[in-house]
Amino acid sequence: MKQFAYIRVSTKEQHIDRQLEALKPYHIPRSCIYCDHQSGKDFERPAYQKLIKRMRRGDLLIVKSIDRLGRNYSEILTQWQHITKEIGADILVLDMALLDTREKDGNLTGTLIADLVLQILAYVAQTERDFIRQRQAEGIAAAKASGKKLGRKPIEMTAEFQRLCEEWAEGNISTRKAAEQLNISHSTFSRRCKKYLAEDFGSNSRLKNT
Repeated sequence: MKQFAYIRVSTKEQHIDRQLEALKPYHIPRSCIYCDHQSGKDFERPAYQKLIKRMRRGDLLIVKSIDRLGRNYSEILTQWQHITKEIGADILVLDMALLDTREKDGNLTGTLIADLVLQILAYVAQTERDFIRQRQAEGIAAAKASGKKLGRKPIEMTAEFQRLCEEWAEGNISTRKAAEQLNISHSTFSRRCKKYLAEDFGSNSRLKNT
């Protein structure tokens, strides 16, 4: 039996030290520790794919927390089933002692409890998402019924905004600098400014060239 560990951080700027520290008591060789520096939006991750191909029946995969395996419980369940059922390896989640599929006292209690706990977590997470969507739908319906306008409040066409638009159109200021002065994103400024210029300065040469 071999022991493996999987580490994932969302960006290259994040450190893996905390996850590595948690793995120290298991004395896993660095050659058996796989790490991806990217988000969990999909499972086309090079280190994870190499790990899965290397694992064999009876091996043990250790992760710091369950969310290292996926971005939601649907994906986590898929990976969990693939590792424990198709490959036949065990999983140990350090942050949740019940998520440990290793045999306890020569029986399969560990696997049974871990599977049940994961199913319950997945159910709770899905139920919470459904409740959130329901509350959002009810809130939107109530707002519409009371005549409230939904969406972001439009940016006011203040004198400062108009001045910066005209300076941008004349090439005297960049989009980013104008946006910074208005405390908005440069994409928002560009979009609003073009609309303003199209309405009031349709013949502006810079507008035609954008």
